[in-house]
Amino acid sequence: MTSDGVVVDEAIRAAWDSYRVLEKRTSAKARQEAQQRVKAAVDAYGREEVSRGTVFLVGVLTGYLIAEQPRGEDRLDPLSDLIPAVIRRLPAFEMADPAQVPMVTGVLMAAAMGMDTVAWRDRFGQIPPEEALVHGFVLWLLADLFDSMAGQPGVIDHMMRETFEAMVAEQG
Repeated sequence: MTSDGVVVDEAIRAAWDSYRVLEKRTSAKARQEAQQRVKAAVDAYGREEVSRGTVFLVGVLTGYLIAEQPRGEDRLDPLSDLIPAVIRRLPAFEMADPAQVPMVTGVLMAAAMGMDTVAWRDRFGQIPPEEALVHGFVLWLLADLFDSMAGQPGVIDHMMRETFEAMVAEQG
């Protein structure tokens, strides 16, 4: 595990790949490739680091959703609109353990307040698998909300994949 809110790049990419596995628009071939990248990242860096990557991405998407909204009446208030909307939709995921809701709500609140979500979450110890799963569902819900607000299904996936490709090009 890294420290001070820093997450290994490959773990962040694997966290996004976990989203792509859940996303129904992902082709069978792309889903299989995503699953392989997730497995490779877990093998190389551990499940905990990939979970921290998911917490990082929850923070990024929450921050982006808050910052990039249009001005005016259609604006989502993070505390009264965004966070409750995400939390209310969690029961749609049968595997979402309700006992994990307080912690994922805390991560969303930290993101809404502009805090480093990974550093905030790290203060509470390792992320158990049940909680990690719910963070993955929250990531999917935020991505879905982003696509809905943009009016373009798959737009966030496209943006994220372009970001990861640019990161690889910079490193290479």
